[in-house]
Amino acid sequence: MNILERFNQGDRIALSKIISYVENQYPDYRKVLAQLYPKTGKAYRVGFTGPPGAGKSTIVDKLTSLLVNEEHRVGIIAVDPTSPFTGGALLGDRIRMQDLTSREGVFIRSMATRGSYGGLATTTKEVAIVMDAFGKDYVLIETVGVGQVELDVVNACDTTVVVLVPESGDAIQAMKAGLMEIADVFVVNKSDREGANRIVGELEMILDIRRKNGEWEYPIVSTEAVNDKGIDVLLSKISQHREFIIGNHYFEKHRKSQIKTDIRKIVELKIKDIIDEKVLGSLDLDELAESVFRGEDDPYSAGERIFSQINLTNSADKT
Repeated sequence: MNILERFNQGDRIALSKIISYVENQYPDYRKVLAQLYPKTGKAYRVGFTGPPGAGKSTIVDKLTSLLVNEEHRVGIIAVDPTSPFTGGALLGDRIRMQDLTSREGVFIRSMATRGSYGGLATTTKEVAIVMDAFGKDYVLIETVGVGQVELDVVNACDTTVVVLVPESGDAIQAMKAGLMEIADVFVVNKSDREGANRIVGELEMILDIRRKNGEWEYPIVSTEAVNDKGIDVLLSKISQHREFIIGNHYFEKHRKSQIKTDIRKIVELKIKDIIDEKVLGSLDLDELAESVFRGEDDPYSAGERIFSQINLTNSADKT
């Protein structure tokens, strides 16, 4: 029995191996995804982003427990910083979610960013596809918490939850980070701490503008995740958002937009592979750099000359 057959029979080891194959981008990993893709489309993807230390992992942990109690199958993708020594996930959220690992229907995967700057790993979306094909009802994606560039989560998820804490600073900082624009649900975690009411009030004032321009309420949920307070309310708001976007056909539009982005990304990566292999691989970039440094050439003219020699159509036919 090959690994795909074992995967289709619900073998968790096969799931783990296929995720590793995809994450490491082994040859033909896209062909594996192509075989799995017809089985996808059922999992609802929820992203959790916000500053480091906001309690995203704890919220995901508690939320998963609620979902499992409702007999949902849950996949968790926890994106961590990359270890400078191993290249793997540095923090390892699976350690912080040990109680979940023994729960039926739960699968947790930590992923390293590996140089990606959008809060997610390069293949986070693809790993979510694998979990979807495996039969998960929900895929929860936790970003690395890198601050002002965590916008990739929008293209990977259906509902985006932004988690803030009183210590995060005022809501204006969230606006600067672009988090106000991507969130469907806001969470003020550690709400028992001083300043929680202030940040909720600031968020309410800012969100009043968005609420007037749209039908969705952009709720703010106060939680104390470590004490399991407010998590049930958060799950209710996520469910309400799901019903809202499906009922108003926003879900369909968003998924189609994501598909277009995915196709564009795949084509761009293929073109990059062609350029790296067929063009740049045959160039003496050291010599070109030396020529530019001596003032005999410039990088713009050199780039134009190189590009004029590229025949992407013929190159693509050969790959």
